[in-house]
Amino acid sequence: MRIEGKEYRTIWFENNVIKIIDQTKLPHQFIIKELKTVKDAINAIKVMEVRGAPLIGGTAAYGLALAVQENNDSEFIKKSAKDLIQSRPTAINLKWAVDRMMNKLSGINSDQILDIALNEAKEICDEDEKFCENIGINGLKIIEEIYNKKKDTVNILTHCNAGWLATINWGTATSPIYHAHKKGIPVHVWVDETRPRNQGANLTSYELNEEEIPNTIIADNTGGILMQRGEVDMCIVGTDRTLSNGDVCNKIGTYLKALAAHDNNVPFYVALPSSTIDWDIKDAKDIPIEERNSEELSHVEGIDENNELKKVLIYPTKSKAMNLAFDVTPAKYVTGLITEKGITEASFDGLKKLFK
Repeated sequence: MRIEGKEYRTIWFENNVIKIIDQTKLPHQFIIKELKTVKDAINAIKVMEVRGAPLIGGTAAYGLALAVQENNDSEFIKKSAKDLIQSRPTAINLKWAVDRMMNKLSGINSDQILDIALNEAKEICDEDEKFCENIGINGLKIIEEIYNKKKDTVNILTHCNAGWLATINWGTATSPIYHAHKKGIPVHVWVDETRPRNQGANLTSYELNEEEIPNTIIADNTGGILMQRGEVDMCIVGTDRTLSNGDVCNKIGTYLKALAAHDNNVPFYVALPSSTIDWDIKDAKDIPIEERNSEELSHVEGIDENNELKKVLIYPTKSKAMNLAFDVTPAKYVTGLITEKGITEASFDGLKKLFK
């Protein structure tokens, strides 16, 4: 996708380093950062220079290639794999990508191991880009149906950033939107601000602006009244982990949007590549929910009157804060899952028909 008219992907290998777009600096600064070691990759995941389940997986894959480049000793590679998996707990793509890389590298002692690692990491990223493109093609059908009935702008509400910045390209929730826009269907996106890190305001609106798609940032609690007023035609969100029964773990606040959508008969779709499906965990209570530093809640960052990036405290100094990063939306509130293989109901039978 584009930034200032130039085509980018979120991660690529060039001159023996991994290059990423530092998302902690967006939307105010566009900085390409180099990752030279596996520790750099782990840190980029931890501090959210890269974020979004598919991109985390791609970064972990390339991070393991960096480990091979540093030291192709099998014990070092195994430890690096373990450290990468532990860098963030909730997104299933992270472990999926590391396990896939380790299976590819298992038993290889030749001088070709680095090339094999780099090729597999690239294949993981290329595959995700294709999956996200197909998600868009499949999800486009839903937007087309709404437009053909309405004969007017389709208003879509999304939460957090499930855009191309969260993947390798296209995005998950945004991919149908991009495809609709390219086809000439008028769309408008209600962009949840997404406290506390404001990924909606800082990232989703930013990338939609670059693609010249009309959008409006709203406070996280505004979606309900917009649905009551009939100003939301559909919701599309992404997911960091979807259980085989259709339960969806996504950015905190997604559950509340699903409840509001259910109460107002607004279709609520979840877009995901198959790498985000967890076939092992059966109960949503067993999903590891990341609790992040409370400073993400108590402080905000922005540009001051001198055009300098500043972080300021907005809470009382004695107050405590809890910062849970994800919640779980039960399958019964999900209208459908949009995947690279098609659209299905949020259920074991639905997923099994597509992927098993």
